[in-house]
Amino acid sequence: MKQAVHISEAPSAGPGLQELLGLAARGDQAAFAEVYDAVRGPVLGLVRSVLRDPAQSEEVAQEVLVEVWRTAPRFQAARGSAMNWVLTLAHHRAVDRVRSVEATTAREHRAALLDRTPEFDEVAEMVESRLEREQVRRCMRTLSELQRQSVTLAYYRGLTYREVAELLSVPPATIKTRLRDGLIRLRDCLGVSA
Repeated sequence: MKQAVHISEAPSAGPGLQELLGLAARGDQAAFAEVYDAVRGPVLGLVRSVLRDPAQSEEVAQEVLVEVWRTAPRFQAARGSAMNWVLTLAHHRAVDRVRSVEATTAREHRAALLDRTPEFDEVAEMVESRLEREQVRRCMRTLSELQRQSVTLAYYRGLTYREVAELLSVPPATIKTRLRDGLIRLRDCLGVSA
């Protein structure tokens, strides 16, 4: 029966933690349980200071402790203390989570902007509309006075043939003819196919 090595909870656990980590690296689960007990508090504290979210902090702390178990054979005492190695893993994992959350947020923000982007360019639409209005005005100037008045009253003011005829003191049949001829001229001027 192995005798358990006891270490203090302080971050400067020193050789006791390093020895336990060495044993855990060789698959000793009891040694890892002691490593876990010694480092879980400092790991959670460090991760929480980076993430600020308690739920995510606990999740990341668990990921770190699993990584400590899996990568314990990579620990090299010559490069620093066991606690510093574990806390470095914790810091890297917490920073990775922050970056991941920020990237997800940025991606969602871009997607939301794309959803709100109109399907047409408002400036281009305004310019096109102005050009069309100018072309209609130019074409309206090619009509005779009676055609222009008839088209304006019927299509821009919404009057009936009879109302246009009464306003211009012309028979309704004449208004119909002038409107038909005026619309044909406009269609040809505007280049609209029938």
